Amino acid sequence: MFAATSEIHMQTGTALLESAAENPVDESASDHALMLAVRDGDLDRLGDLFERHHRPLYGFFVHLTGNRTASEDLVQLVFQRILKYRHTYRDEGKFSAWIYHLARTVAADHFHRTARAPQSVAPEDLPDVADEGPNAVAQTEQGEDLALMRHALASLSVEQREVLTLHRLQHLPHAEIARLLDCNVGTVKVRLHRALGALRDRFFQLRKETAR
Repeated sequence: MFAATSEIHMQTGTALLESAAENPVDESASDHALMLAVRDGDLDRLGDLFERHHRPLYGFFVHLTGNRTASEDLVQLVFQRILKYRHTYRDEGKFSAWIYHLARTVAADHFHRTARAPQSVAPEDLPDVADEGPNAVAQTEQGEDLALMRHALASLSVEQREVLTLHRLQHLPHAEIARLLDCNVGTVKVRLHRALGALRDRFFQLRKETAR
């Protein structure tokens, strides 16, 4: 079970999953409703949120850091911060935007601690992706093309990987991404367009190189 409000302990993924198993998830409850319950003292509902969001968060961190082990730790840090800062959650807030705000802060702290913000990552460390580009690129089902896509994505800057991950993999709408990045929707669309263009160009460059 979770620690009392006055004594917040570090929670592991195992403990959170066990809590969710002991307290079955109400599938009809929205993330917002679950977070309001956590804020108001029903800390077992944090296990429900962990069950729903730990895998997408892990993918988000892996795409940014290229480090699977570190990404597991960063997911735990996000949920520790949710527990610690639960009283700051507002009724009018949207949970997906709030959790990724925390995730971006955790990632920034990680890069600060390691004194580096990587501009590229090892392709083999990225999860499989098949929908990072438009049309034929996004639709490809060939294993070789998927490998090329991972290499292309890995070569992008961390900023480009972040905006692509938030929109194409985490499925956040433009307005939420704009709030996260502290810019307007038009700027988000421009960044996405450029990132997708860079990904497409790099993908076809790699395809051409492998065909030689």
